[in-house]
Amino acid sequence: MSTWTAKRFWKETTVTAQDNGFGVALDERAVKTPAKAPFAVPSRALAQAIAAEWEAQEGEIRPETMPLTRAANAAIDKVASQHAEVAAYIAEYGGTDLLCYRATTPAVLAERQAQGWDPLLAWAKDRFGVVLNVTQGLLPVAQPEADLQVLRAHVAALTPFQLSALHDLVGITGSLILGLAVIEGHLQAESAFTLSRIDESFQAEEWGQDEEAHLADMVKKQALLDAERFWLLLHGK
Repeated sequence: MSTWTAKRFWKETTVTAQDNGFGVALDERAVKTPAKAPFAVPSRALAQAIAAEWEAQEGEIRPETMPLTRAANAAIDKVASQHAEVAAYIAEYGGTDLLCYRATTPAVLAERQAQGWDPLLAWAKDRFGVVLNVTQGLLPVAQPEADLQVLRAHVAALTPFQLSALHDLVGITGSLILGLAVIEGHLQAESAFTLSRIDESFQAEEWGQDEEAHLADMVKKQALLDAERFWLLLHGK
């Protein structure tokens, strides 16, 4: 049984100015989201990059090659109508942040974690005034509720498009602090990915690299870079 796939039907891809931002048109036919909502993004730079994704399609349309389009669709169709829920879900990572859980042994791994993660927790203290507790091992450590509330408020203040980017930055790294550091311009996504994989990198050095796990990590890394690019284009960069 064959599966129907959408194919390119247009010749020209253009960016259009709209009352609520910028859209994309295919032969003057406005692009809509999967839920058939009007497609509009806040910046011309983002709309131009999304138009380039559409223009690059040849033959069958391949959504997996259009990360910016997918992120914008998610912001419009999903995040906008569930803003509070999405913001709460993202902020919840602050209570179990990767950077707060440290190895006890071997000493070299514990030292790598401290060198990589302590500066980020110090940055979070300077930037947001929050002090997160650090523990050794996997047993849960409680975080100060007042500090968690500060982080929740910061995340909740973001727009649906901003949340769409932060969702992947936090979910892929397992760290709200790493995600916030990227959108605040304190850290590049590539560095955030490396810091989020200190444990995995150490294990690969000790026991050899698992090719399947490595390939999965490369997919996650690209998704993280795409999320950072979405954020930057969203702000016209």
